[in-house]
Amino acid sequence: MPTRVLIADDHAIVRSGLTLLINSQPDMEVVGAAIDGKEAVDLSLELQPDIVLMDLSMPPGENGLTATKKLKEAAPEINVLILTMHDDEEYLFRVLHAGASGYILKNAEDMELIRAIQTVSQGEAYLYPSATKMLIQEFLNRVQIGEQLDDYHILTQREQEVLSLIAQGYTNKEIAEKLVLSVKTIESHKANIMEKLHLKTRPELVRYALKKGLLDFV
Repeated sequence: MPTRVLIADDHAIVRSGLTLLINSQPDMEVVGAAIDGKEAVDLSLELQPDIVLMDLSMPPGENGLTATKKLKEAAPEINVLILTMHDDEEYLFRVLHAGASGYILKNAEDMELIRAIQTVSQGEAYLYPSATKMLIQEFLNRVQIGEQLDDYHILTQREQEVLSLIAQGYTNKEIAEKLVLSVKTIESHKANIMEKLHLKTRPELVRYALKKGLLDFV
């Protein structure tokens, strides 16, 4: 039986190109296509593909990250391979946290995408080379981050709120507006958080927040 693939991408040309490429393989077939995350979830539950090739960014509808999490909760047997332009560790960790089985860049060669689909269809995870390096670095940092998790209780309630909002991508100005505080106060809270948790960069803060379950992808 061929591997059944559903494509989710908001660009018609991309959907057409991917369909031609996948259907040209003797052991694969495209069984459906969706233009946003919501349709991807609905069609997946209806058609039961083996793999959903999911674009990460699909405005203005539901994005691929949220759709992946919803789909894996509803049908964990369906594998999701994320297709994206973002070569960024923050996106990588969020994608894996949402339950995707793989992550491949849109500028990848055609046969690399085919290999990725084959790998995921066999129940294995697929990551492009630079993503693998990111995960190795994450492994090396795990002990340090694990120690930092125990430091969470020393943050004040306000600092915990600020930490969560920073990790979700809000700017200092946006956080200040949400919490009805000054930007200077938010900057002060951020500095205190970094010092207490021994964090130096925003990606480290996002990884920390992921491990603490502070990010809600729904």
